[in-house]
Amino acid sequence: MAAITEREAARIALRALRANRLRSGLTTLGIVIGIAAVIIGVALGNGVQAFFDDVVGPLATQITVRQVTNVAGGRPVHDLTDGDVLALTDRTKAPDINTVIPMVTGSAVLRVAADQRRVNVIGTVPGYFTVTDRDLVAGRTLNDADTVGDTRVAVLGPVPAATLFGGDGSGAVGQVVRLGRQSFTVVGVVTTNSQQDDVAIVPLTAARAYLFGDQGTVDQIIAQATGPLTVTDASAQLERILDERHRISDPTERDFETISLQSLIEQRAQFLDVLRAFIGAVAAISLLVGGIGVANIMLVAVTERTREIGLRRAVGATRSSIMRQFLTESSTLAAVGGLAGVVVGVGLCLLADLVFPRYVPNFPAPVVSPGSVLLAFVISVLIGFIAGGYPAARAARMRPIDALRRD
Repeated sequence: MAAITEREAARIALRALRANRLRSGLTTLGIVIGIAAVIIGVALGNGVQAFFDDVVGPLATQITVRQVTNVAGGRPVHDLTDGDVLALTDRTKAPDINTVIPMVTGSAVLRVAADQRRVNVIGTVPGYFTVTDRDLVAGRTLNDADTVGDTRVAVLGPVPAATLFGGDGSGAVGQVVRLGRQSFTVVGVVTTNSQQDDVAIVPLTAARAYLFGDQGTVDQIIAQATGPLTVTDASAQLERILDERHRISDPTERDFETISLQSLIEQRAQFLDVLRAFIGAVAAISLLVGGIGVANIMLVAVTERTREIGLRRAVGATRSSIMRQFLTESSTLAAVGGLAGVVVGVGLCLLADLVFPRYVPNFPAPVVSPGSVLLAFVISVLIGFIAGGYPAARAARMRPIDALRRD
């Protein structure tokens, strides 16, 4: 029969692959590596992004305000005050600031019976735990009732809780401890965050009344923007309000500084872009090599089957039928390589997902994206069509009489 269907052409292609297993394997190796690289690269990027978002994401909207001690021009330094905190809560002037958390800080000796430990003390309000994303091991956080009447309660960090009470420190909940010269009841223990673990967190009113004195000032303010995209605007609004209250006309003479994670977020985006570009370049080179290999093997196939092409043309096969057959064969060849690449890429990602948590706990495990797997496979099929285009066209252009004369 002069014309063959796509199914028959695919069957012919698979038969050719089985007849030349080594040649076919070496030909598709570039495609296998390229497709696997695409899947692994996207999975690594997803893993890094998920890891970063899990660690930093909850703090992405946080803006920290601190007082500076040395100001350019020798101008006097103004303290951060309760008035500053109140002004920042004015939504008409700061619409992109969602929450404002005042803090007073210092240190004190924490005593439990004969044991003691010097800890950092943070006096703050209940919203502190939400803004800083502090979770609980046991007990509760501060509540609004704790800020009324100078209630002496404390939430301990994991270090003093474990050191003075053993285990994970959950046994500290309900115990009375001495903080400085005053007795405080432990109401909760927070999980680690690697920065403020050796800490006791108490109500702002209690910190002022019993530990640091009430001067109407704060050591630090944490402002939370309404979202990651409004951090820049929120910072500008915050600086404008404090500049006005502190009578600052020159930004270089500010007696406060603002710190946000916006720069870190931008660095994350840049890192992911570089990672994806590098993986993309490796994958592109591998796919180019694979495409050249497919084109080469199809040219060889056209040469080996010249007489077959001439015979089919002599009995009525059209040029489009010949071209369709070889395009089907080249795309089938590439699809087999793409399928093998998908298996390799996904398999390595799944293996890494099992190995990394055990042997490399701080390294983000890759996260396979179904979309990237489908895209990679489609790319492999397209490579087959593109790489097989010239050999198929060459076969279709053969004159029957010349093809039949070819030895």
